[in-house]
Amino acid sequence: MLKTLEKCTICPHNCKINRIQGHIGRCKSKNTVKIALYSTHNFEEPCISGKKGSGTVFFSNCNLNCVFCQNYEISQKGRGKEISINQLAKIFIEQQENDVENINLVTPTSYVPQIIEAIKIAKKEGLKIPIVYNTNGYENVETIKNLEGYIDIYLPDLKYADNLLAKRLSNVDNYFEIATSTIKEMYRQVGNDTIFNSYGVMQKGLIIRHLVLPNNILNSKKVLKWINDNMCDVFVSVMAQYFPTYKSREFDDISRKLNKKEFKEIENYLIYKLNLQNGYIQELGEHEEEYVPKWT
Repeated sequence: MLKTLEKCTICPHNCKINRIQGHIGRCKSKNTVKIALYSTHNFEEPCISGKKGSGTVFFSNCNLNCVFCQNYEISQKGRGKEISINQLAKIFIEQQENDVENINLVTPTSYVPQIIEAIKIAKKEGLKIPIVYNTNGYENVETIKNLEGYIDIYLPDLKYADNLLAKRLSNVDNYFEIATSTIKEMYRQVGNDTIFNSYGVMQKGLIIRHLVLPNNILNSKKVLKWINDNMCDVFVSVMAQYFPTYKSREFDDISRKLNKKEFKEIENYLIYKLNLQNGYIQELGEHEEEYVPKWT
């Protein structure tokens, strides 16, 4: 699959540039892998972090340009270090040796060909723990198909049902149609056969994430309704920890935190209006550090 880097169509932007020769497309990624850090993370969804933590690998760059990105120094400014495929495989093994619950690939889209090769190498070296694909949801379906058999848990965002909102806040076209097609493919691969271990940590499955934005409650309701209408048995994580950062203060509607009224409206909609069987929502604290997760 590395040959696809010669005419890159890995994500929906379909830049068709030759990354092998060092050409730069929308995501600014090259033929080498670039990561910002790898660490043990204890604050993902409880069924991902478990007691031992999730072995995150944060990849640099992103194919979205979200004005509210909390990791903008990594995703937008490209902070990180270039490494080889073999080095990435060694990181996977090192994470496993640190006794984490899983390998958590954060914003991996631009590096799918290299990641697949690294997984192959790591599995030969004894990698056995689940691999999580943690993505913004703006993916080519063919790229996700190529990941079948390599990824155990898909953790996509479904940010927008409103394409105009997606264009204004993330500078992408047709987000909803693309992301929902992507999620349907993920569901086909792992959504019908969710597996947890005896400690309640997911070993295989799909969790759809949605971040509620202030003044955009209708967008959130439409997102949740689509999930309810198309795959009501899937696990859904509704995130309430939005706070204005990066360029978000330049946009009046998202220049503040979510308030209690907005949070309660989404909570009531999730619990009382929908038939979602596995909804997860975070309690709204006064500060982002105070969000406490709970299952509904």
